[in-house]
Amino acid sequence: TALAPRTGATIIGAVEPTGTGFGDLTLRAFSDELASAAPVPGGGSASAVTASLGASLVAMVAQLSMKLPYMQHAELHEVAEAAGRELAARFLRLADDDAAAYAAYADAVKLPRSTDEERAARDAAKRDAARGAAEVPLRCVEGCYEIVQAAESLAGRCNMNASSDLSVAAILAEAAARGAAANVRVNLPAVGDEAWAARTEERVVRLLDRIGRTATDCRVMVESGAIREPLTSLASMRAAGVSPG
Repeated sequence: TALAPRTGATIIGAVEPTGTGFGDLTLRAFSDELASAAPVPGGGSASAVTASLGASLVAMVAQLSMKLPYMQHAELHEVAEAAGRELAARFLRLADDDAAAYAAYADAVKLPRSTDEERAARDAAKRDAARGAAEVPLRCVEGCYEIVQAAESLAGRCNMNASSDLSVAAILAEAAARGAAANVRVNLPAVGDEAWAARTEERVVRLLDRIGRTATDCRVMVESGAIREPLTSLASMRAAGVSPG
């Protein structure tokens, strides 16, 4: 949800709940919605859907690896598949949450402002809605870190015929993280809390750095074609960032 570029001083277009989540739409229907003049879905939802595709690729590679000669990594594959599926579903929910956050800001803008009390209440509602509009894409950035961690952990420990899909998963996750981060940042000035905005910006910077480095490590490992030793326990998998949730 990018409030500033989409709205300026006013909300462009109506935001009406459809009763259908973006995850329930066909790919073509979502693409058509995205291409329309409606304010949602926008870049935040698109970033979340992109991340969902990356997470699904992690689950796919894990499934394709559940056979000989990869059984020494069986526990990792089981955990990574569960993590990929959970993340894919989570990101589709975040796509809906992004649209809802925009709608909340639209509602706040429409509040009456005839008196000082009304203006104060409207300003407070706008600040609260802006924080929500920043927090949703922040959760998307956080989830993208989980994707690249899972992908990197599978690299060198999976079906080599499907390993290139881990590179794609990492690329999609990094792109989604950068898109979501842009939506976090564009909403920070409207929150009206400089300390919170500064802490949030610092977290975004740290996450993007970690995501970038881990995605690069994943791609390098895939391109090397090297085989890695198993992660020895569920605890070590969790330490490597692979968790079913």
